[in-house]
Amino acid sequence: MKNECEDEDKLRQKFFKEMLTIRVVEEKILELFSKGLVSGTTHTCIGQEACAVGVVNALDCDKDIIFSNHRGHGHFLVYCGDIEGLFTEIMGREAGVCGGNGGSQHLCEKNFYSSGIQGGMVPSAIGVAFAEKEKQTGAIVTVFIGDGTLGQGVVYESLNIAALWSLPILFVVEDNKYAQSTPSKLQHAGKLSERALPFQIESKELEVKDPIEVYDITCKIVKKVRENIKPYFLVLHTYRLGPHSKGDDFRPKEEINKYKKRDPLLNLENQLYQSFTKETKEFIKKKVNSALEKAQKSSLKDFAQFSKEVGFASNVFSKSK
Repeated sequence: MKNECEDEDKLRQKFFKEMLTIRVVEEKILELFSKGLVSGTTHTCIGQEACAVGVVNALDCDKDIIFSNHRGHGHFLVYCGDIEGLFTEIMGREAGVCGGNGGSQHLCEKNFYSSGIQGGMVPSAIGVAFAEKEKQTGAIVTVFIGDGTLGQGVVYESLNIAALWSLPILFVVEDNKYAQSTPSKLQHAGKLSERALPFQIESKELEVKDPIEVYDITCKIVKKVRENIKPYFLVLHTYRLGPHSKGDDFRPKEEINKYKKRDPLLNLENQLYQSFTKETKEFIKKKVNSALEKAQKSSLKDFAQFSKEVGFASNVFSKSK
């Protein structure tokens, strides 16, 4: 029992570091946008970090494949920890993880892929799960979607194929209760946790309070998916403390403040020694600032090179004669 407790203490410290890293990085990203130092858009997972930390740590990142979405910075950072690579990518620098071509929503690193198209990665995840099954690699695929994406028909087509072909894939729904500014209750009839049941896909739902709980449950699910080679549907009820994008937030302030008091990061911090959390906060802040400084010194993406890499003619934006 003593060893188990010690292991859990180490796990809590590890998860606190990872959740705090995501929080600080994304707060810095929003700051960059507010100062006009980054163009385009971004979507943060502030408040939802426990989902990313609990699920991704339960995977074998040496062989398992992850498909993420527009709100995927947390998944990415837990997967590979490349803070500088994320900053440079979002800032359109050559040193970015995708050479500055993908930006915030389209990240690719080894077996990690994300896309801003709602539900667009789900069929791709199905195809990869089929390939891994055929190759008998023992790898599983995890695809993250939001509650709003459950309004996309392609998700249900994918659930059907996953069940029909018995594929090793874990569907993770991060239910943050809103699709941009539309409450879930105004767009979905019935229970989200029952969406996969007509396809006879085993399902589970969880109110996210502690990353340890998410991790423990996901470990069991991953083991089941890997051994039985069957899909699974996990719904994580969470809450987005930050805006949908850079600043558009129409939710009641009273509601946001209520969930701030339930913040899983704050809850985890209260379970750790103050000396550890203080030291960790200072360390993470320095680490993130250092990564940002390096990113800002790196070269901007050359437009001609960008045009060549993404496959369109250099005269696309030239004036017609």
